[in-house]
Amino acid sequence: MEQHEHHTTLITGATSGMGHALALDLAARGGTLLLHGRDAGRLDAVAAEARAAHPGTTVRTYLADLSDLDQVHSLADRIRAAEPHLDGLVNNAVAGGGSRPLVRELTPQGHELRFSVNHLAPYALTRGLLPLLAASAPARVVNVASIGQETIDFDDVMLERDYEGLRAYCRSKLALIMATFELAAELDGTGVTVNTLHPAHLMDTPAVRAYGLTPEVTTEEGVRPTVRLLLDPGLAGTTGRYFDRFTDSRAHEQAYDTEARARLMELTERLVRK
Repeated sequence: MEQHEHHTTLITGATSGMGHALALDLAARGGTLLLHGRDAGRLDAVAAEARAAHPGTTVRTYLADLSDLDQVHSLADRIRAAEPHLDGLVNNAVAGGGSRPLVRELTPQGHELRFSVNHLAPYALTRGLLPLLAASAPARVVNVASIGQETIDFDDVMLERDYEGLRAYCRSKLALIMATFELAAELDGTGVTVNTLHPAHLMDTPAVRAYGLTPEVTTEEGVRPTVRLLLDPGLAGTTGRYFDRFTDSRAHEQAYDTEARARLMELTERLVRK
């Protein structure tokens, strides 16, 4: 799975956890790497690390806080204006269960934080970058989800009742999977594929540790199945699928409920509108 020298990939959440490991893995393959982060110092540090390890790879950085949808829209605008090409987008940035899981946090737009960062932001970013992805086709979108999925209650999407961070995380990841299926169907035939995966179980990431869970595997365990979805020639025509690591798998039952997906997308489109 070598990457072509003209290949351009954007990774969100590239400053820590699996995003950091993914950035270094892709940097070793050449081409152009676009790294997103919300902390300027950490973003510059990972970019410098990637450049030092692989001087032949072009690395550019994009700063944005994905909990603010205005910044998500601005990020898409900036990338479209600056980049001539985009072959791959890895929506990896995440808000985990949190170190204070009973504290319900809101975004600047008033949305529940995990639903916004883990679902609304990647959807808005992908939607904003579609003109560039389509013009660069064949192109691939990889949404990093989780095996942790929980039914979305459409009467309380933002979890105003019985809030708990991991529950919010699991619902937001199911929303991401449902949106993946919808977007893949919409883009079928355009040369832009959209897939989602659970990369590995309990990786050693800040999000896992913050919630108080014990990591079981390294971030490199999650990098390999993610890179496969991004670069494997054998998956060129694969779209609208959920993978448990390397295995094409079945997601939560609600992901296959067309009425629930339609309700989610109507809500999502309304919330991400500029």
